[in-house]
Amino acid sequence: MDALLDADGLARLREALTSARYTSQGIKDLLGEPATAALARNDFRAALKRTQEQPGRLSTLVRLFVCGQTESLDAVADALAPLPLAAALPLLEADGDGVRAAVELEPYGDWWVVADLSAGMRPGRPLPGDHVLGIGGASTTLAAATLRHPVATALDLGAGCGVQALHLSTHAAKVTATDLLPRALRFAATTAALNGLDWELLHGDLTAPVAGRRFDLVVSNPPFVAGPGTTDHTYRDSGRPGDAVCAELVAAAPRLLNDGGHMQFLANWLHVTGEQWEDRVADWLAGTGLDAWVIQREVSDPVAYVNLWLSDASEDPARQPAIAAAWLDWFDAQKVDAVGFGLITLRAGGHEDPTVRIEDLRQTVDGPFGPLIGDWFARQDFLRDGDLLGARLTAAPGLRLRQEATQGAEGWEVERQLLSLPDGLRWIEEVDQVAITLVGACNGTVTLRDQVDVLAAAHGVPAELLADVAVPLVSHLVERGILLPAAG
Repeated sequence: MDALLDADGLARLREALTSARYTSQGIKDLLGEPATAALARNDFRAALKRTQEQPGRLSTLVRLFVCGQTESLDAVADALAPLPLAAALPLLEADGDGVRAAVELEPYGDWWVVADLSAGMRPGRPLPGDHVLGIGGASTTLAAATLRHPVATALDLGAGCGVQALHLSTHAAKVTATDLLPRALRFAATTAALNGLDWELLHGDLTAPVAGRRFDLVVSNPPFVAGPGTTDHTYRDSGRPGDAVCAELVAAAPRLLNDGGHMQFLANWLHVTGEQWEDRVADWLAGTGLDAWVIQREVSDPVAYVNLWLSDASEDPARQPAIAAAWLDWFDAQKVDAVGFGLITLRAGGHEDPTVRIEDLRQTVDGPFGPLIGDWFARQDFLRDGDLLGARLTAAPGLRLRQEATQGAEGWEVERQLLSLPDGLRWIEEVDQVAITLVGACNGTVTLRDQVDVLAAAHGVPAELLADVAVPLVSHLVERGILLPAAG
């Protein structure tokens, strides 16, 4: 797939951007923290003021590609040197006596991403159906949640402009990416070449171009938006009704993954009257043989959901009543009460009884999600393969015990006791005194069996009976990361 510029043009463009310090850090240094933060909200006022006060090559590039301004030919030619202005025309469009950006050329850390102009750069104009997204909330969410251990082969399904492929390039020996839109692949090719990377880019619908092949890691920010099955915008609409595209990806995973491989993708699922959403997703997973952790992060009612995605495409719901009504009528016909959004992580663990967890997790998460997901799977392996009673455990760093009490006739009466993690996934677990005693004794020096024996003797109960209570309790606390295997 050809890039927007030839190899020489891309090399010259890279030199221009580097020498002008057109990077995330360079822009932050020029604008300062408040103005840089405002850019994320499409508020360009402070950035425009600062670039007027500090003219130069970087200021011109910021005004052109970040703020969507029309700049003079001379200023743009100087900013892009040594790339001749004539060679840069695929990136620009004429506007009166000057030029403005025809594409989004956005710094992303030390990388650059090339995509279609965002809604903020084209106010008042609905996005075309073949729009190719740049960096957005969904792409950064997936990037933060992806496992980053070294792999030989990685696949990005529905790659768009190549945001996930960029990240995969940091820890995968070979990166393959697919997309249904040829122009998306052209943007991805430009992103790759501009950053000095080489990806295998394949045209086709999600998994179709890689039929019969397997990978160590598969990621996807698919067109997961749930609806009647129309395709108004390829980046959001799969052409499958409801949440069928997400069910399809789960079904494809066993054929895509090498032994021990992982697949991670963002998904929507329907909340249907009379059904549990967890049961719906569990049906997708049944028979796959894959370990799975499915996490619901958000839930939207149908009206809010439709308004969100119409607005995302710069379509005013108030001015698109027929589209909104048809979408909502379909939800009503399918008895959809809400739509859930979250992350599905699958692993080809090779287990006859795979571990499957489907749960709601809407609390604040500290730091990148990916390492937390990796730790969760590691703890699952510990629980599966280890003798829990023979294990030495330790409490998670910073673990807190909180009591909730009310004042009664005889003073304070404790109603609940809660163990909580101060960071990471910030789990909170209500516990009884047995759990508190067990956790308090987990200092990594004695086995759980020894703790059970001591506690059983203190309370005059058979150790076997207490073990039957302690093992599932401690197993749950280990899964949550409240208790951890002791080092060594």
